[in-house]
Amino acid sequence: MRRQEREIRDRASVEALFRSCPVGRLATVGGDGAPVIKPVNFAYADGVLYLHSAREGEKIADLARDPRVCFEVDQPIAFVRSRRAPCAVSFLYRSALAWGRARLVEDPEEARRALSLLLDKHAGPGWGALDEGAHRSVAVIAIAVERWSGKENLGAGELRERALAALASGAALPVTLEGP
Repeated sequence: MRRQEREIRDRASVEALFRSCPVGRLATVGGDGAPVIKPVNFAYADGVLYLHSAREGEKIADLARDPRVCFEVDQPIAFVRSRRAPCAVSFLYRSALAWGRARLVEDPEEARRALSLLLDKHAGPGWGALDEGAHRSVAVIAIAVERWSGKENLGAGELRERALAALASGAALPVTLEGP
């Protein structure tokens, strides 16, 4: 990483991003060998990213051909306007990448658990037990994270304090802040 000072070195912080970001981007190797990126809803637990998909289509074909994937999440925190110059703006953020190999979940219990994690994350807890065959109507994909990388720019000084306050407040992100 070129900007070492922006690296997130704490795995717990990266895992928190994977748990909290609502949308991630799955990068696969397409049929022509070119990378393909798809936004997906997902859930994270115990070092595994879970997502669901139709049982056939480009994503499933890509994973069958080559299970290697990269997964990205980002948390936009603040757009920083400059008082000095209109072009001297910046953006505060956190982001993380994960690399691993995707597999289709065959075990019904693991598939139901993954779907429950997805429902709890995206629709809220309290859905109760899934129908016995709910996992049969979709493909459930698991990505065991083999390595990860995180990066953040939270600003410095008072700007950093305001960015952290916006994060802690639960405000809708990104916020707009006035910079130096």
